[in-house]
Amino acid sequence: MFEFIYDILQFFLHILITDFKYENFLLTLLSGIIIAFAVINAVLGGVLALIWGERRLLGRFQQRSGPNRWGPQGILTSTADAVKVMFKEDIIPEEADKYIFNLAPLLLVVPVFIIFSVIPFGIGLYAVNINVSVLFILAVTSISGLSIICAAWASANRIAIFSALRSVAMLISYEIPVGLSLVGILLITESMSVMDIVNFHNMPFILIQPVAAVVFFLGSLAEINRTPFDLTEAESELAAGYQNDYSGMKWGLFYLGEFAAAIAAASVFSTLFLGGPNGPILPGIFWLTIKVVAVLFLIIWIRATWPRFRIDQVLNLAWKGLFELTLVNIVVTSIAVIIWPDGESNRMIYIALANWIFVFPFLFIIFRLLKTKNYDDNDIKKVTYPVGSDKPKFEKVGN
Repeated sequence: MFEFIYDILQFFLHILITDFKYENFLLTLLSGIIIAFAVINAVLGGVLALIWGERRLLGRFQQRSGPNRWGPQGILTSTADAVKVMFKEDIIPEEADKYIFNLAPLLLVVPVFIIFSVIPFGIGLYAVNINVSVLFILAVTSISGLSIICAAWASANRIAIFSALRSVAMLISYEIPVGLSLVGILLITESMSVMDIVNFHNMPFILIQPVAAVVFFLGSLAEINRTPFDLTEAESELAAGYQNDYSGMKWGLFYLGEFAAAIAAASVFSTLFLGGPNGPILPGIFWLTIKVVAVLFLIIWIRATWPRFRIDQVLNLAWKGLFELTLVNIVVTSIAVIIWPDGESNRMIYIALANWIFVFPFLFIIFRLLKTKNYDDNDIKKVTYPVGSDKPKFEKVGN
């Protein structure tokens, strides 16, 4: 895509100016700006569509109409919300660290847009191709924890700090299984490039690495703070969590970052496990869009269905469930790759069967161990506690 835009700009520049000293620098800069402008605005448009779509779907799940006031079927509701947020008063707490307070929303939004630079929107349609783009994605997504810590600490708000500590504990816990879940794909493809993974085989990796797909999906839900892992904004306990003291457009940036992160997570999952833009007849960008929309529908469905987990359940799932599953998946995949080396006929089918046969029993065992204990009323010790007004003891203070 970069070369295509570069050639077009070079053609028009030569019509206007035949010899220009800084031609290469100017064309590279303009090409980058055009690509960044197109990607950012596409994501912004996707965020507006996702906000509207999620509200409509939740309305259907909960047997209500959903937004319907602005535009046909409420399609302009997201635009009206964006305009409303822009004109709200921007308040900064008196004891806040103003520089970090203002920087925190950008630390959440900017990395999300950077992720799309390595996502192939079609065959040959991408911004940049980095040979370690999988590692690049994992590194960029880890910045969100820094943004939440900065927002909470700069607010000088105890409730916000509690929310940030929860978030960091959860992010650190789930970044490890998410990273390890991709090792199986790297062992099979022998590459860390997203483009190489997309072009590797016609069979999507969700069929070859089913456990890795489950672990990556659940870990991604935790990292983007979606139900049932939305403990950083538990309304019944911490109100808005680390966003408590934010208002106006700064709060809008956090809101934008969370929905853009959902689109980014769905795009990465679709690219790595569903084949990305691969598909028959239709152009690649249509196939990627269909897959991303399907993953986003599943995320919204989970939000409408599952209750929020407790913090101990969230951490137990990460350290006592998903972490062990990734290790088992790596061992099984490594043995399968050694037994059926590259060039073996039906190699992918054999590796997929090995993962389905040997890994899913471990999945059953681990989730049985994580099952919540059934409490019996007889097991609860009936203890009576004294009431504060029963036989009060008064102490004489002073003379």
